[in-house]
Amino acid sequence: MTWFSTLVLALAMSTDAFAAAVAKGASLSRPKVSEAIRIGAIFGFIEACTPLIGWLIGSVAAPYVQAWDHWIAFTILAALGAHMIYNGLQAADVVGSEPKTRHSFWVLAATGFATSIDAMAVGVTLAFIDNNIVITSIAIGLATLSMVTIGVMVGRLLGALAGKRAEVLGGLALICIGSLILYEHLQVA
Repeated sequence: MTWFSTLVLALAMSTDAFAAAVAKGASLSRPKVSEAIRIGAIFGFIEACTPLIGWLIGSVAAPYVQAWDHWIAFTILAALGAHMIYNGLQAADVVGSEPKTRHSFWVLAATGFATSIDAMAVGVTLAFIDNNIVITSIAIGLATLSMVTIGVMVGRLLGALAGKRAEVLGGLALICIGSLILYEHLQVA
């Protein structure tokens, strides 16, 4: 993968976490920058680890599916992208009653893990292509840290609607990346 593809992938992987962060920020009463960074760090760490786990799983299967790897990558990325678009088009949830000033670590970790399942699946697909998984995982983690921190701080201003739009854009980006991978492999053949 090129550096540009890695950057686009990292940003796409962080959009669902951004959507969750907007909702988390919207549910907080005047979130502080330190709380936004804390939430971003939790999400970013989890989001950086899950592609590594997925890559390890995919590495075991890679020798058996090399002839079909580009189709597998395209199918998984397109399905994840379509799922993100579907979720992004759903009606926004109503934010809870009384605003909090801080979310618990376990609630944030569970939310971070839930939003990083797609990154694990992407990690599986990255085992099938020429990619440096460590650099990609770090890029995903840093992009998530940045996007979540920003999402928390602007959550009250943007509300759930902007978060859902970001998820739709992330889904479209995943479909584009999958299509690009398929195109590149079909051009070589």
